[in-house]
Amino acid sequence: MKKLLAILLALTMLVSLAACTGTPANPSADGGSKPEITGVHDLTVEAGHEIDALEGVTATDAEDGDLTAMITIESSPVLSFKGGKATPETAGSYELVYSVTDKSGATAEAYATLIATKQTAEAVLLKDFDFSTLEATDAHGWEAVVDGAEATGALKDGAFVIDIVNPGEGDGAIRFVKTLAVKAGADYKIKIWAKSTAPTYAHFIPKKADVEDWATFGGEVWNARLDEKITCIESNFTPTEDGNAELRLHLGKITPNPDNPADTTPENFTVTIDKVEIYESIGAEVLEPLYTADFAEGGATVEAGDGAAANVAFEDGAAVFTIENYPTEGGVWSIKANLELPGVVLEQGTKYNYSFTIAAENAQSGEALTESATLYHEARANFNGLDVGAGEEKTISAQFVAEANVSDPVIRMQIGNPSEGVTSNKLTIKNFVFSKVGGDKETIKTIEAFAPFGMRVENIDKDKYPWETFNGTDEDNEHGVGTIWTADGSLFYRIDDGGTVDWHNKLICPITLPADSYFVVEITAKATKPVSCGFFLNPQGSWDPRVSESIDFTTEEQTFTFETNDTFIMDMGCELLFQFGSEATAALGGVTIEFTSVKIYQRSVL
Repeated sequence: MKKLLAILLALTMLVSLAACTGTPANPSADGGSKPEITGVHDLTVEAGHEIDALEGVTATDAEDGDLTAMITIESSPVLSFKGGKATPETAGSYELVYSVTDKSGATAEAYATLIATKQTAEAVLLKDFDFSTLEATDAHGWEAVVDGAEATGALKDGAFVIDIVNPGEGDGAIRFVKTLAVKAGADYKIKIWAKSTAPTYAHFIPKKADVEDWATFGGEVWNARLDEKITCIESNFTPTEDGNAELRLHLGKITPNPDNPADTTPENFTVTIDKVEIYESIGAEVLEPLYTADFAEGGATVEAGDGAAANVAFEDGAAVFTIENYPTEGGVWSIKANLELPGVVLEQGTKYNYSFTIAAENAQSGEALTESATLYHEARANFNGLDVGAGEEKTISAQFVAEANVSDPVIRMQIGNPSEGVTSNKLTIKNFVFSKVGGDKETIKTIEAFAPFGMRVENIDKDKYPWETFNGTDEDNEHGVGTIWTADGSLFYRIDDGGTVDWHNKLICPITLPADSYFVVEITAKATKPVSCGFFLNPQGSWDPRVSESIDFTTEEQTFTFETNDTFIMDMGCELLFQFGSEATAALGGVTIEFTSVKIYQRSVL
């Protein structure tokens, strides 16, 4: 589908370019000036109603002056234009060609699309989303324990928030605690996503809860640094016996270096915990290599479109992708660096693993897809992210269960978006191994988020509170953390870690839309910092957006209005989708969007 979007974007840019510049179709024979058409734009009208396609359109020439009256319009399918006006009687899409010729014979053309919608009744309010305040109630067994300190902990603003006035005299004076039943021989990984309004320290300790003395399961993390940027505190341990682990995040007084007493836990600060991820792995896995690349004379290809230029060479056992220039238009999909998998066939439902090292001359983010070399997204087995810093070498890996059968798989890195100020790049890839995962290892991942509603919150009226989020880190990507809540009649979406690609930070609202109708979506919102997103009204289970627009939120409240131009033949499950992830979003260091109103209006076809 991303390939289709790229094609549509490219066509749109061609149309816009022609409309804006009035490119001459026939240069002046005498070398004089050429006419120019300006003001051409796409149009929408209800079938049976007249449209003035020349409104706001002008044509000029340096020698002949104003040529607006000479403009002719041709349409496919055919419409009869008189003085720039026509009445499409049949609903559908009409491609318009504007032409003008000056006295020297030089001709300019511009292009636009006219959408004639079906005749409808007056718009009526279909849905006015309820943003009444809902307080969170499920802390998933976590609590704040305070001994000899001054602090409080509670669910607030989509997170577990611990307000600390005085940290006490010891690290355990303030604790974020939960008891977890653990099994002998199982591998546990605990990830706590937290931030602090002031620089501070934390210890994480998986303490044995069933013994009188102080003993742990191992996996202690000491002096983890917390500040305004959300970070992940990760602990790994393997119990040698069944029991209960008291998971303890210590936030009391910590002074890592006694010789520097000023570097210690402050007073009057707040720690915010967005979520905790708990992994339990039982059994063992075996990697059975299916392909190991040597990159001697091949094994990689590159595709570049939308004005981009790139090539691949092979040297010293590595594939070297050189991006000479990034696309002038398009997106992340405009450059595709493909790692081939000759002889490999992927079977749906089978678990696979891949790994490679990548070194970047300049910072680069994008997508790493396991999909068909020829069918692209139509046969995709896995979706992964890619993010590497300037001058950095890192390992990119993924373990996944194939979502489709793929007879000609590649690892396709879509890397068309440059980092800020970057115009070219060089990516060196080596140590590429693709394996089938065998053995009996099973991993259960539990995400304990603290939003009052969303996809992981049970026993909530989903009709009243249908909004949910998706975060890149939910699927073990490096970036993407966010949460939602309501207060004072508004919906708040806080992005604590901005992802580098659009699907890392998503706000989603499922909704069923009636057949034989057009819809108007009206969004009133503002943000704590200027931030942009893509907005889509899309049928669930496919990618066929009926609205596909960009929204630029500012600190001033604005109202954005979007309309559909076609109808559904049956009632359709859809989603309102806001995709925020980008390099610019990641650079913000956190932003909150406040939606004061979201409404959907319906215009039923007569």
